Amino acid sequence: MNTDFIDNSAGVDTSDHEVNIKVLLDKVVAAGEMTREQRNTLLAEMTDEVAGLVLRDNYEQNLALANAAAHAPALLHVHEDWMKDLERRGVLNRELEALPSSRQVRHLLDRGESLSVPELSVLLSWTKIVLADELLASDLPDDPYLREDLLSYFPPRMRADHVPAMEDHPLRREIIVTQVVNDLVNGAGMTFIPRLAGETGASVADLTRANFVAREIFDSLPLREEIASYDNQVPAERQTRMRIEMRTLVERASRWLVNNRRQPLDSTATVEFFQSRVQSVMQVLPQIMSGQELDDFVARRDRLTAQHVPDDLATRVAVLAPAYALLGIIETADEQGLDPADVARVHFALGERLGLPTLVHRIFALPRDDRWQTMARAAVRDDLYAVHQQLTAAVLASTDTDESAPARVATWEESETELIARSAATLEEICRDESADLARLSVGLRVVRGLLATN
Repeated sequence: MNTDFIDNSAGVDTSDHEVNIKVLLDKVVAAGEMTREQRNTLLAEMTDEVAGLVLRDNYEQNLALANAAAHAPALLHVHEDWMKDLERRGVLNRELEALPSSRQVRHLLDRGESLSVPELSVLLSWTKIVLADELLASDLPDDPYLREDLLSYFPPRMRADHVPAMEDHPLRREIIVTQVVNDLVNGAGMTFIPRLAGETGASVADLTRANFVAREIFDSLPLREEIASYDNQVPAERQTRMRIEMRTLVERASRWLVNNRRQPLDSTATVEFFQSRVQSVMQVLPQIMSGQELDDFVARRDRLTAQHVPDDLATRVAVLAPAYALLGIIETADEQGLDPADVARVHFALGERLGLPTLVHRIFALPRDDRWQTMARAAVRDDLYAVHQQLTAAVLASTDTDESAPARVATWEESETELIARSAATLEEICRDESADLARLSVGLRVVRGLLATN
């Protein structure tokens, strides 16, 4: 048996892992910490483990394509902008890659169609190549928080004895970038970077760092793994929808972190500040929410359980949509020295009094037929959440901590009864029309912002 090569009988491409493992072990042998015979034996013994790592990568990429296909018609204009950008950089040749021309894309848009899965696969591959090049040229691979990404690249049995060699691997930065890019594109989608770069002006490195910090804060990976454990038990389409719910939350949280935290993020400190607090409040959100928010949560949970999703998992997925507000809630709680759960109660009670959940629904219903509509929609939504956070802080600062959340909102309202009642009535009128356009919703946002003047 030739043990200089890992057995590839599993039918998967182990070449990259194989080469990088050999580079590491050859250095260990050269340092006298292992004999060549021990090295060859270990390589042979790790055949299945290496194949498992590669199969996991393949599985995740297939999930990424399923997610992409689910949103492909709505994102065709984004895919077109991204392909144009790659062409301008001299990276992409559409004809050579069998991707549709701009003229063909216009026809697809007219028919409400999208890129095919093979075409999405090509674009996904080029996205990973381009992002890897950009990240390798940045300082992101040197972020201490990514040490675990380096270690998880290697088979588990190597981690007991060879961590120093992994950290000293000559291709350490390249390995980290490979791991990060795969996780980013597979989890967040191929349009995450081009869309958020256009919306925020942030660098690829800052957006990538914000993404993996957001994933840690909201425990994205464990949830995705749990969803995957129900393969062939829960309909695949429902699994895709659950993954997209988490992906949407992580994307919105990434945008918040880029816009509200000094860059580059201190990854470790940011995760430590938010993660445990966020997870603690998420567990009690069903008991904290009220009115429209609670009704929406129950409807989401019931749709999941009706498709054989276990109650506990259905509950945790159903709270993802309102969980985005927890970033601002945790920030306010820290500033005022309060229990985040108490802040959350006031946040949701205030939102219910003003009718903000319905206003958010109307914003979500705005068209996203091109880049500018998408950016305008996101800007109005994020501005509304920011004003909601400021109003919550004002209610907390001006009322008694011994009162219940609804009572505190009522006490705050007494300071400007007529103005607040008139504002709530105006918002109700705006939201009554389910086809409310951007202009009308922008007026709604201005009405809500006007309430800040009462404090």
